[in-house]
Amino acid sequence: MVHEPSKILVLAIAIAAFMDGSQGANILGLFPSLSPSHLIIQMSAAKVLAEKGHNVTVVTALKPVITHKNITLIEVPLTKEESQFMSDSIGEMSKTDNSNMAVCLIRMMGQMEFMFRKNAETLMDDRVKDLYLNKDNKFDLVLSGFFMNDFQLGFARKVNAPVIVVATMAPNPMLNPLIGNPLEISYAGSNDVEKGKGATFMQRLVSYIISCVFGIFTLFSEKRNRNLYKEVFGDDPTMPEYSEMLKNTSMVFFASHAASEGPIRPNVPASIEIGGIQIKDKPDPLPQNIADFLGNATDGAILLTLGSNVKGSHIKPDTVIKMFNVLSKLKERVIWKWEDLEKTPGKSDNILYSKWLPQDDILAHPKIKLFINHAGKGGITESQYHGKPMLSLPVFGDQPGNAEDMVRSGFGLTINLLTLEEQPFQEAILEILSNPQYAQKVASFSSLYRDRPMTARESVVYWTEYVIRHHGAAHLQSPLVHMNFITANNIDIYVLFAVILVITTLIFKALVKFIYRRFTSKSKKEKIQ
Repeated sequence: MVHEPSKILVLAIAIAAFMDGSQGANILGLFPSLSPSHLIIQMSAAKVLAEKGHNVTVVTALKPVITHKNITLIEVPLTKEESQFMSDSIGEMSKTDNSNMAVCLIRMMGQMEFMFRKNAETLMDDRVKDLYLNKDNKFDLVLSGFFMNDFQLGFARKVNAPVIVVATMAPNPMLNPLIGNPLEISYAGSNDVEKGKGATFMQRLVSYIISCVFGIFTLFSEKRNRNLYKEVFGDDPTMPEYSEMLKNTSMVFFASHAASEGPIRPNVPASIEIGGIQIKDKPDPLPQNIADFLGNATDGAILLTLGSNVKGSHIKPDTVIKMFNVLSKLKERVIWKWEDLEKTPGKSDNILYSKWLPQDDILAHPKIKLFINHAGKGGITESQYHGKPMLSLPVFGDQPGNAEDMVRSGFGLTINLLTLEEQPFQEAILEILSNPQYAQKVASFSSLYRDRPMTARESVVYWTEYVIRHHGAAHLQSPLVHMNFITANNIDIYVLFAVILVITTLIFKALVKFIYRRFTSKSKKEKIQ
């Protein structure tokens, strides 16, 4: 027989459990980016919220590798021809020198136009449009995955919900205007500034030039976004004008951590850093073949992957042979991400090939001594978090810059994949493995990177629920969002001061002339008398 106090306790627990479960919000994630690495970060944020008990609906164009039982997936997949176009485009990029960011962007224009077009088509799919056409659908919040696709923010207006942008990068000129984040180009535009020192003239000049390039690029991006906004939402007369729609952004989640990565800069309260969101608090068990392979790695192991976009078939065959010749002679074991297991670079007892790798879980393994990567932001972040030194082989986009930042921090070395030769490749590997300074520096950074008042996951949950609780959290919005370039930079005040100065000068000049004339006129009269 259950005693009365026990009954009350059981009832209280049941009520609490019911209340906790009933408080789950309905969250919509718009993640149609065609970049698998972007999708990993965005889906990681969605999964954290799903684990918290929220009901998450996600729209994607790619099949995500991260999911959860509380996530309802609406996938608008690429056609066979579209997938081949993407693969061919990346293959072409992999065979050219993309160290110059401006040149790289020009080369990527065709691919990027296709990606933006696919983004718009995804939002116009009947299953996606039903999310707002069906009045039974109610959403408390929209998470909008960012890839220069500001027009997508209009979807939040269609479902009448506040929106948080999920960005796979640090604060920058493309995202800052959404929340009124100050640019501070003179010192916050570069990671090159040494600790304890101000920015040099050359650093400030380079930063200013880069900001100007970004500004020009943003103008073209805005024109494209306006056109796509009109195309996707133009049939609804209740939709606000494009620039007004952008002012409804509640918050931006940045995949960065300025306190450890830099540059140190001011951020408005609506700027929330969630760098490392894709990294698990506790790694999942590895697949048995990988676990056994690493377990027997008495001399340590190396992880080699060039990300989700670049496939082995995209790399020049002679480069692959050179890489194999070096790796197969190492005493360390090597896990190599390779898609076509029927046509591997070669057979060696110390090399394990795999189509897909749980990268974060492998990097957490104590036997991993080196991570050979393509300098993608996600991979570098995971390597830094787990304290693993790196050898980067950047391909395109932000990768060359990421590699330079990594080398500057002392976490490893970088080699040009296009000009890779056996001896430099081998020397770089042996240098990193034999010189403890690389492992020590990245381990020190790892400690700093993890030291936060809230983890990235806790930040996502807290601030998402905060925005929901406060119905968009309009009180956090910076006044800068509602100001144009002239008012934001006090140009009108400077013009006013200039006008006052000119008028005062003219009055003073006229007064002096008047006094001078009166004085000279009086003197002449006295002389005549």
